[in-house]
Amino acid sequence: RVDDGRAMLAEHAATLSRVQAEYGIDPATVVAVWGVESDYGRSFGKRPLLTSLSTLSCFGRRQPFFQGEFIATLQLLARGDLRDPGITGSWAGAFGHTQFMPTTYQRIAVDFDGDGRRDLVGSIPDALGSTANYLKKSGWRTGEPWGYEVKLPAGFNASQAGRTNRKPLSAWVAQGLRRVDGSAITGVAADARSAVILPAGASGPAFVVFRNFDAIYSYNAAESYAFAIAHLADRLRGGAAFVTPWPTDNPGIGRAERRELQTLLLGRGHAIGEADGMVGTLTRRAIVLEQERLGISPADGRAGVRILEALRRDSGQ
Repeated sequence: RVDDGRAMLAEHAATLSRVQAEYGIDPATVVAVWGVESDYGRSFGKRPLLTSLSTLSCFGRRQPFFQGEFIATLQLLARGDLRDPGITGSWAGAFGHTQFMPTTYQRIAVDFDGDGRRDLVGSIPDALGSTANYLKKSGWRTGEPWGYEVKLPAGFNASQAGRTNRKPLSAWVAQGLRRVDGSAITGVAADARSAVILPAGASGPAFVVFRNFDAIYSYNAAESYAFAIAHLADRLRGGAAFVTPWPTDNPGIGRAERRELQTLLLGRGHAIGEADGMVGTLTRRAIVLEQERLGISPADGRAGVRILEALRRDSGQ
């Protein structure tokens, strides 16, 4: 993926230069989105878009949402931005080089090649320009980093971590947070709102993230997705792999097990919403409370095998 991305940076350098001048998004980030979303145009998805969206409009828990996406697709076809009614995409209706949903296409897509159509399927310039426009509208700050891998200070309270637990960067620095190589955190103001994220718990890699991480996250609301794009962009700029390895003593769990974990948390009175297998802030906070109650250290909110097995035992399973 890194090698192919560097080849795309070279091949489309002129277009990406114009994109950066117009929207303020660096080429590596735009190409990283392209690489993660469709493997640089190799994989758009195999499901017929109109079939997927019409089916989801009639079945499931988000029918009104998908009805809007279905109608938007018909409107894009009627307008001429899309020309092939048999267009394919993901099961949920995302399609094109950078996998826009139809309503996002309507709002954000741009005609960057100047041919009078906003074609995110057949035009790479339109796709790259539209991706940059999306990030700009999502609050991207030109010239700032998305974040850094960091080294936690001794005794760091892991319950402070979480994407929505924002503090001024100076507050983290005052606790002793440094970049993983020991250098100071630079590139943003001391009062920049920032968060510490521990994707694999306190024994795994740690990151401090800023506003540009949120802009990437808005593209697809999953921290793993945002890290994939942010890290790929760093690698495309010549950066190295993450330093701290993911832990092996407390493996992550799959979707069905995450639902089971959430069901166990709900059974203990934690108000985390439904058991959907998506681990967000409320689930992590509940895990911290259960880790503290059960004497599991560190109490870092990691949804892994250790807390699931402990809650099973505690429930007599």
